[in-house]
Amino acid sequence: MTVPVSLGERSYSIAIEAGALQTLAGLPDAAFPGEVALISNATLGPIITNALVRRLEERGQRVVRFDMGDGEKFKTLETASLAFDALAEAGFSRKGAVWAVGGGVTGDLAGFVAATWMRGVSFVQVPTTLLAMVDSSVGGKTGVNHPRAKNLLGAFWQPVGVLIDPACLGSLSRRELGAGLAEVIKYGVIADAEFFVWLEDNLDAILAGDGEATAYAIRRSCEIKAEVVGEDERESDAVGRRATLNYGHTFGHSLEALKTGDERGSFLHGEAIAVGMTVEARLGVELGTIGRVEGEDLLKRQTKLFGRAGLPTHTPNLDFGAAWRAMTLDKKNRGAGVNFIVPKTLGEVVRVQASAETVRVAMSTL
Repeated sequence: MTVPVSLGERSYSIAIEAGALQTLAGLPDAAFPGEVALISNATLGPIITNALVRRLEERGQRVVRFDMGDGEKFKTLETASLAFDALAEAGFSRKGAVWAVGGGVTGDLAGFVAATWMRGVSFVQVPTTLLAMVDSSVGGKTGVNHPRAKNLLGAFWQPVGVLIDPACLGSLSRRELGAGLAEVIKYGVIADAEFFVWLEDNLDAILAGDGEATAYAIRRSCEIKAEVVGEDERESDAVGRRATLNYGHTFGHSLEALKTGDERGSFLHGEAIAVGMTVEARLGVELGTIGRVEGEDLLKRQTKLFGRAGLPTHTPNLDFGAAWRAMTLDKKNRGAGVNFIVPKTLGEVVRVQASAETVRVAMSTL
């Protein structure tokens, strides 16, 4: 199946098919220009990347390979510089294509490399985690982190194609799968109440590895994101639809910046977003953007889904002052306040500004 992303001359398709990594079907000719820079991480090398290199070489591609470290701490300018060194040493031209193979960290960094190498080369996303499949691989956001905040440095650079093979999910841990489900659940809250209800009925099947249920969850998530991105590619309108994708992210990104976590260690991205969605749902109730009865029901149902997915909904011993300072640096802010996306009803959200004290109160009532 394919999901189109309609962006005029930058339009592309998301190909979703079990076994797609074997055939590479669904990608356009621009994905195979004769030389490919394959950026992945060391963890995936023996599992996926080695075989993918062979398939690309069988198609006549010269492959330049760069394996980066696995994890958010490697999404830095230093890692990007090492990738540039590898491309320069290999004589990689501006006619080549950069392929990102891995999770969201790999995709963001590889996209940043593609956007800046010789002022931009073709880019292909091959996400291998649920989180990357339904979120970061679609929409063209690329970037690296800065010590002050997440994703401060980056560019919008659309891929020429996205290749999703749900079979890759079999290698994920239950925790990693749950982290991806946070973003899937988000789509139901922000855009599709019926999808949220479907998730309530089918979450256990996804967790059990049911191929049909998993493929539908990926497809519907990609459809929603593609529609939103098609309306507002660069998030130019602070109150437009693309801003709605940030539900849970203002608070969640502050947790990631502070390396906040629980007994398992620092939160994964999806775990931080689940906590952020919980706080921002409560914020919507406190601000009256959603009726208290409906808001309490939404919060209860969302929290129950998170629990079934093994996701956290609070964080112990948070330094709120430090978290608030991180939120004030969020690049999505406009004007003097801090912006949050909060529910208006199940399937619809709205942007608001809130003070530190209001957010603190919202947290205290969870």
